[in-house]
Amino acid sequence: MDPFVDTLQRLREAFVSGRTRPAEFRAAQLKGLSRFLQENKQLLQEALAQDLHKSAFEAELSEISISQNEINLALRNLRAWMKDEKVSKNLATQLDSAFIRKEPFGLVLILSPWNYPLNLSLGPLVGALAAGNCVVLKPSEISKSTEKVLAEVLPRYLDQSCFAVVLGGPQETGRLLEHKFDYIFFTGNPQVGKIIMTAAAKHLTPITLELGGKNPCYVDDNCDPQTVANRVAFFRCFNAGQTCVAPDYVLCSPEMQARLVPALQSAITRFYGDDPQSSPNLGRIISQKHFQRLRGLLSFGRVVIGGQSDESDLYIAPTVLVDVQETDPVMQEEIFGPILPIVNVRSLGQAIDFINRREKPLALYAFSNSSQVVKRVLAQTSSGGFCGNDGFMHLTLASLPFGGVGSSGMGNYHGKFSFDTFSHHRACLLRPPGLEKIYTIRYPPHTPRNLRVLLMALETRSCSCTLL
Repeated sequence: MDPFVDTLQRLREAFVSGRTRPAEFRAAQLKGLSRFLQENKQLLQEALAQDLHKSAFEAELSEISISQNEINLALRNLRAWMKDEKVSKNLATQLDSAFIRKEPFGLVLILSPWNYPLNLSLGPLVGALAAGNCVVLKPSEISKSTEKVLAEVLPRYLDQSCFAVVLGGPQETGRLLEHKFDYIFFTGNPQVGKIIMTAAAKHLTPITLELGGKNPCYVDDNCDPQTVANRVAFFRCFNAGQTCVAPDYVLCSPEMQARLVPALQSAITRFYGDDPQSSPNLGRIISQKHFQRLRGLLSFGRVVIGGQSDESDLYIAPTVLVDVQETDPVMQEEIFGPILPIVNVRSLGQAIDFINRREKPLALYAFSNSSQVVKRVLAQTSSGGFCGNDGFMHLTLASLPFGGVGSSGMGNYHGKFSFDTFSHHRACLLRPPGLEKIYTIRYPPHTPRNLRVLLMALETRSCSCTLL
């Protein structure tokens, strides 16, 4: 027997009833999410520590507060986002009302990952609820402690006729995807993304895919190596490197490498001490499977910093590799751990060519004291997001869309972009019932004069849009 039939039917019936559409209902759900975070902060911090050894600092910064900020922004702007949006008109429609209505899709499926199991579950959920959808949330079974909190505690804060958490591994997810949803939002790797896309295609279901990739980090000769090292080491080792937008490899000249390596060692020692394994600020690898994969990557190139590992503790030391080859596995797959390869290039042009030979990344970073260098990297490459002279700080701006391009994903979210992602933008034109004499010019028998007049009347005069 299919375990999902009753749950999905209950949610579909709730959506068809119109229960989720009023602004008051949507706001109530968002406030419930807010209470969930506030009243269970310690429980969530403990779960994140158990799953990923996350410090209270990392849990608050990258999981709890960022989710709360999304909720607060949606609550402040919900009614404005929901308003019909006026559009410009041509002469033929001057007496009509033309607007875009933001409608919920219906039943939404959110498939969230293990690396930021709270943030990457609640972030999309805020947008889906604000847009008025019913939601099925499928958290990752790999981050078991956080999955348990989401399954057992979160539903108490939401209307369970419109929201459900379902559990399981790949087999259960496959059965879930056999059902028709009105929208699917998936965060994970490109390989699984293809499976999700194939399943969605059977029902012509629209999707957002938030995938990963190898994020380049170009370091120009014209910059301070210690400043670069501080920022790159921090963002590479944050969450033990298990971040889809972390800098995945450095491109720099041999001369900059000679200056950068000791600076990276200095930064890592300052952040995590002489024995990073004993530092409370460095996370752990999520599972034995991922640990073994990462330890295998340590054999490529030459280790100049770190390289230690402890299987019993799922510990991989902050590690820097040099002399790696473009064909090495460490340069072929997303690392997702605290390992940083350095690849030498002789010029900015060679670095740009190297980036453009590969799949488009989720994020791209460029460090230089010259704004012209940063702007050239931005102009001559493509990526989901871009940040000059820092790590993934662009994620902290809800006014910027977050998403990939090409193999790093499709679609985006954060802030109003989340609301728009989970809303169908319905084109609407309301005409008065009379005035038939005005419209006779379009009817047969056709004449050259009528055609000329019609073409003039149908020409779009303006593209400006305002809210009703």
